[in-house]
Amino acid sequence: MQLTDTEKEMLDGKDGEAVRIAMSILTDIGDAVEAEEMTEIVHVHTDSGFYLGDAGLEFVEHLANLAGKVCVPTTMNNTSFDLERGLSYGVSQDLFAKIKRTENAHLKMGAIPTWTCAPYQDGIVPRFGSHVAWSESNAIAFVNSVIGARTNRTGDLIDICSAITGRYPKFGLYLDENRKAEVLIQCGNLAENIIADASFYPLLGYLAGYQAGNKVVAIEGIPKTVSVDNLKDLGAAAASSGSVALFHVIGVTPEAHTREMCLKDKDALQAIVVTADMIRNMEEKLWTVADDRLDWVGFGCPHFSFSEFRELAGLIQGHKVSKDVRATVFTSRNIHAWVRQLGILEILNNAGVKVYTDGCLLLFPQNKGKTGAMMTNSAKAANYIYSQAGLKAAYGSIKDCVDSAIAGKIIRRGSAWLR
Repeated sequence: MQLTDTEKEMLDGKDGEAVRIAMSILTDIGDAVEAEEMTEIVHVHTDSGFYLGDAGLEFVEHLANLAGKVCVPTTMNNTSFDLERGLSYGVSQDLFAKIKRTENAHLKMGAIPTWTCAPYQDGIVPRFGSHVAWSESNAIAFVNSVIGARTNRTGDLIDICSAITGRYPKFGLYLDENRKAEVLIQCGNLAENIIADASFYPLLGYLAGYQAGNKVVAIEGIPKTVSVDNLKDLGAAAASSGSVALFHVIGVTPEAHTREMCLKDKDALQAIVVTADMIRNMEEKLWTVADDRLDWVGFGCPHFSFSEFRELAGLIQGHKVSKDVRATVFTSRNIHAWVRQLGILEILNNAGVKVYTDGCLLLFPQNKGKTGAMMTNSAKAANYIYSQAGLKAAYGSIKDCVDSAIAGKIIRRGSAWLR
C-alpha cells in the first residue's frame, strides 16, 4: 500500500502505541486485499462494544489503557443486553460486569454511547458520498443504499481501529465501479396490494439476499412512497439471508435515479422477476414453528423506530398481552426517551409490553419457555432466532404479532401472497 506521510507516522508510532497498533492492523488488511491506498473516514459506527468473548474485551481495554482516542465521530452499535435493565431479565452478574467493562473502555476512548443497531433513526446521517466505516449488517446496507455514503462491511474490532486512525483501506464499495448492481429484481408484475403491505418488504429483502449472496442488487417496481421503515427492513433481511451491503431501489435511492445509473454490465446481469409465489416461499422458509403455540413476541430487530412504536401503541391500546406470552421491544435510548415523553411507553407498559434499550432482541430470551416459539415482524430475527436463541419462529406483520400476543397463540392472517 502507498501510505501518506501522516499514515507512515501513525505506523511508526509517532502518535502513540494505540494508533500504531490500529494502523498496523489496517495496513495488513489493505495488503491482504491489495488495496492501493487508505481512504480518510469521517464517521465510524462500531460493533466492538458487542461482547462476544474475553478476547475482544481485552483488545478494546488494551487500546483504552494505551490512551487510544477516537479521532472521528464514533457511535456505538447495540451491545448484547440492556445496559441498565439487563439484570432484570436474567443476565448473569459476571456477564453483565464484562459488558459494563466493554462500555467503559469505549467511553474512555471517546465513543458516543448511542448503543443502537439503527443509528440512522437517531439522526446520525452521514453526507451523501462520504466515506465511513460502519459495522452491523443492517446499518451497512442502509448507509450505503438509502443515504448513499460509502462503507464496506467493517469487521468487529477493525472498526475501532478505523475510529482511532480515521483511515480504512480503499477497496470494495468505496470504489465507484463496485457500486453497480449485478442482480436486477423486478417487482413490476406484483399486485398493488402486495406492494402496499409493509410485511412484504422484509420478505423481498430476504429473497434478494437469498438470490444475490454478496452482490449489489437493484430493485425495480417499488413506488416512491416506500417508507424508511420499509427500506430498513428490506436491507436488514437482505443482509441476513445473504450478505448484501448495497441495494438500489430504482427511482428511490440516491444512486439509482434510473436503471442505467445503477446497473453494471447488462450482458452479465442476473434478472429475477418476482412473483407472489416467490414471496410466499420466502415467508414459508421463515416459519419453523410446529403449531400455533407461542411463548414470546419480539419487536426491534433492527431497533424499533418511532413510527413503529406509534403503530404498535395504536394496535394494543386498551388490550392486554396474554399471561402466557412475553412481549418485548428493543430500541435506542433516544427513541425510548421520545416514546416515554409522549405517553407511548405508558400505553405499552399498561398492555404488558416490556421496552428495552441498548441490547439485541436475538439475545433476549434467557429461558425458552414451554414451547420454544416466538413471533416477530422481522425477517432478520425469524431467520436468526434459532441459531441465536434456540427458538422456533413465526413471521407476521406488527398487527399479526399484536393479535397473537393478545390471544396467547399464533394468529396468521391471509396476506395477499398467501391467497
